Amino acid sequence: MTYSTAPYTYPELRRDESVVEELHGHKIPDPYRWLEDPDSKETRTFVDAEMALTRAHLDKYADIGKVRERLTTLFDYERYGVPFRRGSHYYYFHNSGLQNQAVLYKQDTLESEPRVFLDPNVLEEDGTASLSSLGFTEDGRYLAYGLSRSGSDWVTIYVKDGETGKDLEDVIEWAKFTGIEWSHDNAGFFYTRYPKPQVEDGKEGTETGTNVLSTLCYHRLGTSQSEDVTIIPADKEHPQYRAGAEVTDDGAYLIISVSESTARANKLWVTPLGEGGKVRVEDLKVDRIVDDFSGEYDYLANDGPVFYFKTNKDAPRYKVVRYDLTQKDKGFELVVPEHAVDVLDGASVVAEDNLILTYMHDVKSVLYIHDLRTGQRRRTLDLPIGSIGGVSGRREDPDMFYSHASFLNPGIIYRHRLGTGETSTFRVTHLGGGVDVSDLEQQQVFVTSKDGKTQVPVFLVSRKGIKLDGSTPMFLYGYGGFSIPLKPAFSPTWLNFILHFGGCVAVANIRGGGEYGESWHEDGMLGNKQHVFDDFQSVARWLIQEGWTSPARLAINGGSNGGLLVGACVNQAPELFGAAVADVGVMDMLRFHKFTIGHAWKADYGDPEVKEDFETVLRYSPLHNVQVDKPYPSVLLTTSDHDDRVVPLHSYKYIAELQYRAGPLTPNPLLIRIETKAGHGAGKPTKKRIEEAAEKYAFIAMAIGATWKD
Repeated sequence: MTYSTAPYTYPELRRDESVVEELHGHKIPDPYRWLEDPDSKETRTFVDAEMALTRAHLDKYADIGKVRERLTTLFDYERYGVPFRRGSHYYYFHNSGLQNQAVLYKQDTLESEPRVFLDPNVLEEDGTASLSSLGFTEDGRYLAYGLSRSGSDWVTIYVKDGETGKDLEDVIEWAKFTGIEWSHDNAGFFYTRYPKPQVEDGKEGTETGTNVLSTLCYHRLGTSQSEDVTIIPADKEHPQYRAGAEVTDDGAYLIISVSESTARANKLWVTPLGEGGKVRVEDLKVDRIVDDFSGEYDYLANDGPVFYFKTNKDAPRYKVVRYDLTQKDKGFELVVPEHAVDVLDGASVVAEDNLILTYMHDVKSVLYIHDLRTGQRRRTLDLPIGSIGGVSGRREDPDMFYSHASFLNPGIIYRHRLGTGETSTFRVTHLGGGVDVSDLEQQQVFVTSKDGKTQVPVFLVSRKGIKLDGSTPMFLYGYGGFSIPLKPAFSPTWLNFILHFGGCVAVANIRGGGEYGESWHEDGMLGNKQHVFDDFQSVARWLIQEGWTSPARLAINGGSNGGLLVGACVNQAPELFGAAVADVGVMDMLRFHKFTIGHAWKADYGDPEVKEDFETVLRYSPLHNVQVDKPYPSVLLTTSDHDDRVVPLHSYKYIAELQYRAGPLTPNPLLIRIETKAGHGAGKPTKKRIEEAAEKYAFIAMAIGATWKD
């Protein structure tokens, strides 16, 4: 890689060398701790100065208007959600193309004219109000829906009358990380809330205080939130515990799931709701079926007191089990065993006793139908290479719908009739903008990691017949955490990079994710976290060695835990990359647990208060491992002012440290882009997504010398 000789010039920031903590025998300086206060005048000055620098750099890119215009046309295609039935009506989400938020439509039948039922686009002029959760009554009479504003995780719940379409007076505030579950008598719903944060009105979502002491509540329709009944109170001995609720299909029971972190494990409690599903919450008696965190249990269905669950208990690739409340001595009985290779990714029950199981085989979806009670396989549904995006259907429905997409296919929705076994195409998504993907291809390769034995799956998407001479602009994406798999998915921004920059997109399914179940996850968490970075760097080296690209032409990207991935890798091997873009990343691994919901991530990262875990995270924490031996490639961090998941101070402190330590020896730009009225990513308006993508890829194009082609 060729570097220019003149270093970039950065704003002068106050570096408070007096802030030093002694932690587990280490003296840890934190000179930019003042950036942890998002509302201070000094932090606001920092944000303005950094954004001015970033804006000046991006303004140098002559083709950014073309990038923005083309991305707008690529985003401008109709997108449909999988239809679902509630009561006697069907519902589905639809985005006409450039709408900031998808709109919920209602139909009397699948063939009748749809009508708008709920349109979040009319709630905020800039589209920054988004739907985060939905809960219909069993008969479809009422809909309770959670709204997030400016991307915050805080949710306000409203109630809509399904017949009149009008909102009722019920309003629930300070809900978070919650589902909405109605009792079958339509009297009210269960939800999870947290204490109101200590923040000025209108600043919700910008605070950094810890989210603990959640409460599971029941709200009776037509009453004030102050009258809501506490079902599971905040646990002061275990303030990080969070209880969620699910009403069984027959309305007779409440399933309570208690989690303590992001670990794939939960306590499983069951309580009867009374005859006919009528709720007498004051008299609930909880049956604690599983009262530890030894496994994950997801409710699927029940026949009276006989329950079916998907679980990873003693099955890292998951299985289906049965539990009979009247015969507790039998414990959990096996229904569908763990697959020898594939990971059970999703499960549901449709048309009385059809158990729909979605598996991942080398990260590609396969779909089976089993008998719920015997576990025997009834049918296999053939699928092309890609992933299942959603399955809808319940026990009272004769049909199920499911969506399927890939890197080159934005989505097809299929209808499967369980009675006849017939599958038909229900809707096909067509791209606009005159896009022809017939000249493109997607393929999968397996790369040997640093340990010489681990095979890392990698998807490659490019034009057919690409020359392996090291000249191709490459966009390498990764995540590697929290048992979340990166399955094939369609992205207009990736398509734009391939079509107009002559690039190739590589998606690395590194350890830490869920691509091969919990064992794959565990091999990339806690003390094994370095395996994640080794996998990603090994993929980068393979792409270079095989001639797909060269270091100067290679850009890496990841978000959230993937932002941590980018930060760690660019510190450890800056010579491998031409550009590194880290979105909303976890960068301060010594203090991540002190802000908002960060304490929940200790399941994956460890607890910095424990010496062994501290020593582990200290070795790779991006903020604490900025090196001065080699120059860095071009680096862009992105964050948002209302990100109350990974608070922006992570990116603020890391870019300040990068500019101070690496700036003098790095002639390439080290920049940060800070979005306003946006959060961690969910619910981001289409307009903001396009603008962010245009500037991100403009930065990458300048860094790796990718030329725009009309």
